[in-house]
Amino acid sequence: MKAYFVSGMAADERVFKYVRLPEGYEIVHLTWITPQKDESLPSYALRMAERIDTSQPFILVGLSFGGMLVTEIAKRFPPVKTILIASIPLSTHLPGYFRVAAILRLHKVIPIGLVKTAARLKRFITNEKSEDKKLLWEIIRSSDPAFIRWSMEAILKWKNEEMPQPVLHIHGTRDEILPARYTKPTHIIPKAGHLIVMTSPDEVNTILYNALAV
Repeated sequence: MKAYFVSGMAADERVFKYVRLPEGYEIVHLTWITPQKDESLPSYALRMAERIDTSQPFILVGLSFGGMLVTEIAKRFPPVKTILIASIPLSTHLPGYFRVAAILRLHKVIPIGLVKTAARLKRFITNEKSEDKKLLWEIIRSSDPAFIRWSMEAILKWKNEEMPQPVLHIHGTRDEILPARYTKPTHIIPKAGHLIVMTSPDEVNTILYNALAV
């Protein structure tokens, strides 16, 4: 069965380097496409879904922003299972400061270069391995500023009240981007931050194996 993966904002399939699925699953990465002018998150998600073979059973796996996208895809093309990692299934699960940012329209005025610099500097205080920090620096450096700007606005305008079913939701207790207290994960990884696919791969893979092995 094919498992379609969508990474987080400004990231790519390399962040899934440690993810392993049980035998019988084929990982397919849905890479980013160029957003259309003023395109909504649901519209973008459905354009990405054009690359999914919906004639066969499949699963969806989304990390962070990618989880919001697969949630929208699942509404139109129901998978066998939707798996969210360090993400949220409902727009009401966004922290309150996201809504404040939307009201103040901070996503329109904050320099994307500053956002990227902050993300790079953050690596000095996170617990990824040295080689993974270098990888993340490269991913951040090469990310498209226009795509980041669009993604920020798409998230702040996102409205979804429909929970995907069935859903597997893995979250870390120390997620600093989308804190666990604002959402309702099915599986919690203690002391794990936002990039749990890289910092807690064994725990993530164990959950995936137990959920998907047949």
